[in-house]
Amino acid sequence: MVLWGWTLPEPDIRTGTDMRQVLQSPACAPDEPLYFMYRDLARSEKDKLWLKNHDIRFDLTIIPPRQICGEYVKTKGHYHPNNEAGVGYPEIYEVISGQAHYLLQDRDLRDVVLVPAKEGEVVIIPPGYGHVTINPGTCRLVMCNLVASGFGSEYEEFEQRQGAAYYENCDGSFVKNSHYPDIPPLRRATPALLSGEFPEIHAPLYDLVGGPGDMPALLNQPERYLDRFNRFRPD
Repeated sequence: MVLWGWTLPEPDIRTGTDMRQVLQSPACAPDEPLYFMYRDLARSEKDKLWLKNHDIRFDLTIIPPRQICGEYVKTKGHYHPNNEAGVGYPEIYEVISGQAHYLLQDRDLRDVVLVPAKEGEVVIIPPGYGHVTINPGTCRLVMCNLVASGFGSEYEEFEQRQGAAYYENCDGSFVKNSHYPDIPPLRRATPALLSGEFPEIHAPLYDLVGGPGDMPALLNQPERYLDRFNRFRPD
């Protein structure tokens, strides 16, 4: 596949069978691809070395539009572990085309947030929040992300609880997941609520690769920015 003039490698593919555990209606899982993940990308050997030296990964995800028994297609959902300072790793997304709904939930389920984003908008996933990306549109969602490369994502809680705290249905409704005993009302936020705290983080995200900014520290040492991250949380 060619995108931005890049010839992309073979993707990791998430199929309906892979997603069965997190769907609102598991029996509806189609045995075919749902979305495609291109990991650890770089335009040049120079960029690849810079990313490696700064422990950063640049990825691309493509989610074609789909409805699965009335639920919008989505990613599986995961949390990030804590770094050595005991703070969860954040992540930065940019919507390249299409539209996305980022559904965030903190580990103790005191906060569940929907962040809608459109082309050109940047969404920062703060420390301690698990997240799912939903394609609520009728066209292909293409998004990229920057994330620290020194950890593995944690999918177990989403698998054990059959997905995130809410399901987004194609009629626009959000349905509580009964596998969570106590779920707060769904809060809505704009991408600017947190990205506005980090004006150095902007689209296109790839322009940050090789630059002089704080992006590597933000992703690997989020404890240095907790005062700004905490402004995302409700009062």
